[in-house]
Amino acid sequence: MNWRVYILGAARNWIIGQLTLGEFDSRRHVWHKAIVMACKIALFAYGINLVANLGMYQFDLLPFSLSAGLIAATILTPTIAFSVALAVYVVLGFAIYDLGVSRAELEHLSRTDMLSGLANRRDFLEKFDRCDLEKTLMVIDIDRFKLVNDNYGHSAGDEVIANVADMLASVFGDRGVCARIGGEEFAVFSAKLSFAEFAALGEVVRNRIAGTPTRVQGGSVSVTISAGITRALPEHKFRETFSRADKALYDAKTGGRNRIVLFYDTAPPAFQTMTDEKQARASTD
Repeated sequence: MNWRVYILGAARNWIIGQLTLGEFDSRRHVWHKAIVMACKIALFAYGINLVANLGMYQFDLLPFSLSAGLIAATILTPTIAFSVALAVYVVLGFAIYDLGVSRAELEHLSRTDMLSGLANRRDFLEKFDRCDLEKTLMVIDIDRFKLVNDNYGHSAGDEVIANVADMLASVFGDRGVCARIGGEEFAVFSAKLSFAEFAALGEVVRNRIAGTPTRVQGGSVSVTISAGITRALPEHKFRETFSRADKALYDAKTGGRNRIVLFYDTAPPAFQTMTDEKQARASTD
């Protein structure tokens, strides 16, 4: 091993590590890190200046006395180095912080349904498939939603979707992940609630939506929801779990709407293909 190369490489990596800004979680953190970094640079510059003065003194190259050089190095070098380093690091730190905030906002927007404010389908599926616990899934559909758009306009339909989303979020809170997964269809899953507790909250949502008209231009509109609830074992992914919840949702639709059907079994539903089911449900809406 070439110890000289190893030592130089280690020293270089240590210096880079000491002077690297990293990431920031607040503007206060930027100031704190910039001050620390400026102090390190001031000490580093002061050390170099002392070594340079002593070296030049040994070779009789100093144009002034050693004491004068050391005094000047002690007074001027740390002050100038600290001021310049602080200014540079603050500017760079705020740029990095703002970039991180923008990146976080873009990531949030890419995973949020803009109309409802809930998670979008992509985010919901990823969170569901990452969850390695037993969980419960509910798939929800607004009954006869097309009539709302036809009779009151699409802006009224948007208000209804936003109202349903607010009620889902208020009932489940941080105990479940709520999402709008397409059109007038929503989904919720939770690994924090038992199947019975989850189903009870589903009924709370259903009753609250049925009993709370949505204010729209020119009046108000009342809607109901139908839903299917099923449970998923830790190894179950979204697709197979969704097929069971969707079968239960279909039964709720064909059974009269404004109801929730439970599918406790974790085996695949004995039904037609998913395409046939979707077509059949569309014909009943």
